[in-house]
Amino acid sequence: MGWFVKFISSSIGKKVMMALTGLFLISFLVVHCAINALIFYNDGGKTFNIGAHFMGTNPIIRTIEIVLIAGFLWHIGQGLYLWKKNRDARPVKYLVNKGNANSTWYSRSMALMGTIILLFLVVHTSNFWIPNRTHQFFHGEELPLYDMMQEKFQQPLEVIIYLIGCFALYWHLLHGFKSAFQSLGLNHVKYNGLISFSGVAFSIIVPLILAMMPVAIYFRWIT
Repeated sequence: MGWFVKFISSSIGKKVMMALTGLFLISFLVVHCAINALIFYNDGGKTFNIGAHFMGTNPIIRTIEIVLIAGFLWHIGQGLYLWKKNRDARPVKYLVNKGNANSTWYSRSMALMGTIILLFLVVHTSNFWIPNRTHQFFHGEELPLYDMMQEKFQQPLEVIIYLIGCFALYWHLLHGFKSAFQSLGLNHVKYNGLISFSGVAFSIIVPLILAMMPVAIYFRWIT
């Protein structure tokens, strides 16, 4: 066990754990996106409510939620640590900034995008997840999430917040998806093209679906 603690305490170990938690959170995004996409059935929330009820009552899913929260906290903590370490390694800025020479601007802004996503998650969980789980705990029943979405996303500020969160998620995933495979040593000349394509496709499709949800409700394309 000591070797594991030593490993995750090292710089390489922190990057590996960052990659593993990132890929775990990506798998969560797939499920979360799929459930949210059920609103596009546009059947008054019937199909969405079935999916939401399953996610809110299935004991396996409820257990995974605990792991998910731990994964979020670990990912955020490691991300901030690595960002601070990289910043401290270069206390004096270069006289000529050539940041674009070897990296993209969004790869250098992972901490910023991650912070925006964190703030977005605070708003999101405060709007839906926390009230629903609290109500389940004290009253043994779920809140009408579909109705709550209809109410929240009639407010322009809420829609803007979600769009900003999805925009930050797009840039964060665009670098993080590929970077995770590199940190795990899974990059190979045979597969790099597929990994890059999958990362770009995932970074576009998932945030776009999540962003379309509040937009569609606000403009009453979904009722």
